Amino acid sequence: MTAPRRILHLDMDAFYASVEQRDRPELRGRPVVVGGAPESRGVVAAASYEARAFGIRSAMPMSRAVRLCADLTIVPPSFAKYRSVSSQIFAMYRDVTPLVEPLSLDEAYLDVTTNSWGEPLGVEVAKRLKMAIREATGLTASAGVAPNKFLAKIASGWRKPDGLTVVAPERVDAFLQNLPVEALWGVGPATAKRLRERGIERLVDVRAADLEVLRSAVGSMTEWLRKLAMGEDDRPVEPNRPCKSSSSECTYPEDLADRDRIRDEIAGMARENALWLGRKGITARTVTIKVRYDDFTTITRSHSQRPTNDPDELVQRAVSLLEKTEAGRRPVRLLGAGVSNLEPVVESGDSDGPQLRLDTA
Repeated sequence: MTAPRRILHLDMDAFYASVEQRDRPELRGRPVVVGGAPESRGVVAAASYEARAFGIRSAMPMSRAVRLCADLTIVPPSFAKYRSVSSQIFAMYRDVTPLVEPLSLDEAYLDVTTNSWGEPLGVEVAKRLKMAIREATGLTASAGVAPNKFLAKIASGWRKPDGLTVVAPERVDAFLQNLPVEALWGVGPATAKRLRERGIERLVDVRAADLEVLRSAVGSMTEWLRKLAMGEDDRPVEPNRPCKSSSSECTYPEDLADRDRIRDEIAGMARENALWLGRKGITARTVTIKVRYDDFTTITRSHSQRPTNDPDELVQRAVSLLEKTEAGRRPVRLLGAGVSNLEPVVESGDSDGPQLRLDTA
């Protein structure tokens, strides 16, 4: 029998906001968000834990964040600084194992089954890395230790901030018992609603559900979600796994008929894509939108040009694509917006290079 892998998921705590609080002592202990100005339809890129106590979350419109907390401090993002700190942290990871899979500037999987420290226990590797990060950067990270990526990811969010949760192989079933269906990858609010309508509320319900009932809710994801619900995930940690695309979409409980509302929805999704690009430190050449009408007819429209992660430019391109559809003249059931043909940021003064806007993401 193959010995269980030792997988870590490390996630920096409120990374952008924590860097700003570290560098500006007057912000410590105060509700702080990193992002764009509310009057320019900016969004929250990161929120300190003090801000989260008011219900403020990443990707929230800044105008709403200000309404939730009148004493909120808004700091424009400095992605060059965040990338520098991220590089410092990832160098520590790679000193321990070459099997490091970045998910964003502040999040990664590590396979420490074999590691340069010769530590037989994943929890000891996690403790040492957390301590090293704190000593080198003044920041905290939360860690999950488990036999696979799915479990490690859930575990890292269990006791934030500065948390450490271990899911030993013999504890996997107990750990999964009371988790809701939202814990499964690929299950967002709309899919969770369909599952709950069929009486499937927890991971144990996914295991026990009739396959056809489950398939009616999640389609081609049925077998994959059943495996996750059993705590099974055989995906390896993949170093240097390239990002290919990112997208957001929403199925609405009632069809949308107002064109201004539809335009606002697409604009919000495009800004979420810009936020994701900024987190990754990359740009996109191609913008794609997706529209599903009330009769389930689904169309996509795409446009490619010079690479950018400028939120305003991505919004303009997405809304222009929307004008090439019948949305508003026909009721809309689903909307989506995404970016692809991704490229690394080239920070230079060359006007022909990627167009960057890091002050409003």
